[in-house]
Amino acid sequence: MESETVFIIGIATLVIAATAYSIYISFGAPSAELSDPFEDHED
Repeated sequence: MESETVFIIGIATLVIAATAYSIYISFGAPSAELSDPFEDHED
């Protein structure tokens, strides 16, 4: 493969991995530890 193709595939892999990780943090098991700042300050 050409070096440009390898570079593009590498960048695309990093973007997909970062997106998958952020979705996991937002909706997966660790999301139970997150707090909602709007609910914390309701009057």
